[in-house]
Amino acid sequence: MHVATLLTDPARAGLDAALVEALRNAWGGGEARWLNPGIAAEIDLATPPANRWDVWADLQAQGVDLAVQPAAGRRKRMLLADMDSTMIAQECIDELADLAGFGPQVARITAQAMNGELEFEPALRARVALFRDTDAAIVDRVLAERITFTPGGRDLVATMKAHGAHTALVSGGFTAFTERVAAELGFDEHRANRLEIDAGRLTGTVVEPILGRQAKIDALDAITARLGITPAEVMAVGDGANDLGMLARAGAGVALHAKPVVAERCDLRINHGDLTALLYLQGYAVGDFKR
Repeated sequence: MHVATLLTDPARAGLDAALVEALRNAWGGGEARWLNPGIAAEIDLATPPANRWDVWADLQAQGVDLAVQPAAGRRKRMLLADMDSTMIAQECIDELADLAGFGPQVARITAQAMNGELEFEPALRARVALFRDTDAAIVDRVLAERITFTPGGRDLVATMKAHGAHTALVSGGFTAFTERVAAELGFDEHRANRLEIDAGRLTGTVVEPILGRQAKIDALDAITARLGITPAEVMAVGDGANDLGMLARAGAGVALHAKPVVAERCDLRINHGDLTALLYLQGYAVGDFKR
């Protein structure tokens, strides 16, 4: 048994009942269940439809996301989330660079790394080196002035925790940011790189070893082993090339508003919904949400 989930941007609430019914009829599915009227619905299917990706492309043009996945085991016991451009709307290092006066140079390298055009670790070292002798107070300024949370993040973390799941924030960014973001959103733990600071100024280096693509996989394996669960019981979410390993390793890897190189390698692609989409994918209805 499989489940097809249709959803859209909650700010639009434009998921049409006629569209859902038409797809149900075309695919011979069970009666549609509305998880949130106008926003999310799901349909039981005997098998994955052969034309699912053609239908997916058609629905994308209408502002609707479609995911087809096995029904069994889709409610996960752990959330593993990237931070930059996933749980928050920004890339922290780009915001730091913008305040420091060399934003375009760093943003260009960030984009190349997230698109998989540059290896993550050397790209991070090159960007951080530009901050040598910068006042470390710039971190607090970015946190206070630049960081915004992706819609639905609090609901996602609170709801999964209320249903017994463990939540971990794992970032290729910096602990100075993950510590605050994790606390604000209610994550159980966080892991990230550590900026080296001396006498109140950034040294232009990162404390080794750098947490990149492999480190996110290692974090998934280590945390699941500690909890006594399997990677199949994990939902991971990210947007960049350094997230691909953990997205592939998790039982449900969600590409959220992701770079093309990431989205094309994930079966679960959310381009219109917000972070509550991860709850709908697990079969949670809006009445189940915690805040």
